[in-house]
Amino acid sequence: MANLVNLENVNKAYGTTVVLDSVSLGVGDGERIGVVGRNGGGKSTLLRLIVGEDLPDSGRVTRTGGVHVARVDQRSDLPAATTVRSYVVGDGAVHEWAGDAAVRSILEGLGLAAVGLDSDLARLSGGERRRVALAAALVQQADLLVLDEPTNHLDIEGITWLAEHLRPRRGALLVVTHDRWFLDAVCERMWEIGDGGVRPFDGGYAAYVLARAERARQADASEARRQNLLRKELAWLRRGPPARTSKPRFRIDAAEALIADVPPPRRSVELRALAQRRLGRTVVDVEDVTMKVGDRMLLDHVTWHVGPGDRIGVIGVNGSGKTHLLRLLAQEIPPTTGTVKVGQTVHTAHLSQEIRELPDHLRVIEAVSEVRTTAELEGVELSAGQLAERFGFANERQWTPVGDLSGGERRRLQLLRLLLTQPNLLLLDEPTNDLDTDTLAELEDLLDGWPGTIVVVSHDRYLLERVCDTTVALLGDGSLAALPGGVDEYLQRRAAGAARAESAAAEDRRERRGDTRAARKELTRLERRIDTLHKREATLHDQLAAAAADYPRVAELDAELRSVVADREATEESWLALASEHE
Repeated sequence: MANLVNLENVNKAYGTTVVLDSVSLGVGDGERIGVVGRNGGGKSTLLRLIVGEDLPDSGRVTRTGGVHVARVDQRSDLPAATTVRSYVVGDGAVHEWAGDAAVRSILEGLGLAAVGLDSDLARLSGGERRRVALAAALVQQADLLVLDEPTNHLDIEGITWLAEHLRPRRGALLVVTHDRWFLDAVCERMWEIGDGGVRPFDGGYAAYVLARAERARQADASEARRQNLLRKELAWLRRGPPARTSKPRFRIDAAEALIADVPPPRRSVELRALAQRRLGRTVVDVEDVTMKVGDRMLLDHVTWHVGPGDRIGVIGVNGSGKTHLLRLLAQEIPPTTGTVKVGQTVHTAHLSQEIRELPDHLRVIEAVSEVRTTAELEGVELSAGQLAERFGFANERQWTPVGDLSGGERRRLQLLRLLLTQPNLLLLDEPTNDLDTDTLAELEDLLDGWPGTIVVVSHDRYLLERVCDTTVALLGDGSLAALPGGVDEYLQRRAAGAARAESAAAEDRRERRGDTRAARKELTRLERRIDTLHKREATLHDQLAAAAADYPRVAELDAELRSVVADREATEESWLALASEHE
């Protein structure tokens, strides 16, 4: 398999921080590689080097001549004065790209038809701009597709569609994502970045975790042997100076080398006992609640009981009201009608998406101490600094202003501050945002032992299946449905609903438009009409140029040109609608 890109002894540092140290690797044609590692470990830097957006400090990056690379980064910086249609498919005639089923599938799968192809990019939300950037990369059919956090802002259906689209795709794929289900569904190799190196693993995320566990097991066995040898060497050294002087010097050197080489103790999130306040029988009772936002009906006479110890995952399409549901449970917003009753002993902590609860003017240690200065964990009282360290903030990082933290660090600090309030009801809105896979594993380990009630809104299937016992879905019709089959049942329901809607629409179209043969004839007629109008448009432009000094003639030609352009655009829209109906 020929490599499309090669890195040879590449070094990259930012100030005194070495990100890549003598890294050599290659991306082969057809390979599907997932990239994981701690936040700040160099994942995005590696992608920028591979696509040529950044240069190494030393070493060499080479690309096969003529290789076409398409890239989607996390920023989604798009030109403001451009429409969705122009950015994704260019300014050609509609029938030139709409006749490609793959292009139509991408536009539909990423929801751009609903956004509006003629929408100005400057007016789109961050999530919509993200989907536009993805669509523009996917329609290119590039030799190498490089994606940095592509699942951000996508709902579960969108993530599932993207995985199904990428699986049969020709060409190489390099993807950085914290979505572990997506990595398993798409990737056949994994790169782990950390400590200046890149370690390759065969298989998807599950195989990668298994390989890491096996590596840790082997390391533990080696460490046990090391400790036995270390104890013997230390016992020998402790016999005292007289004995020490009578022994060969290399024995002393060997023991001191072993002591220096002992790995530091592992640091992991262990704050499992912060929810100490007792929960009564009633946690939250939602009774006959209706909630409207503008003209949208989010909840329509919904009754729902959240009990002590429940672990509930909430899913649904973007805009279905998941965040509003959490805010309703947190009593931050009232229902339009109905009642929400919260138990007297319930103490709620709400992790929002916006991370708006953090005091940017304080340092990390001050932001922790502001909530609590000490906490007792597993019988041991820990200071604010020790608590911060348990959540991944080393001593020097604890004095960093909160406003200077990365997205992942802010998320960790936000969660720590909430947990220190000793809640017994946790409401988590997209808790996996900005967290790397190792931190996600630590978060899941923390939630595994959580003694209270948890309600989680997330598009991360891995987290939902690991942490939650039950799943409910907002289906977009005002209902809140229990899903015994979890995410798979949700996708099946959505697919069945879409199939029913498409079947009804198809039947209606057949009644209105006749059979396929007639539609094909109509498509051919429309194409001839579009070509004729294009030629007339070109002729009128020539005539306008020739009659520039004849103002009455210019006005006459301009009026005719406007009419021709309007006719041509209407004909193209008719062609597009008919082609979609009779694909």
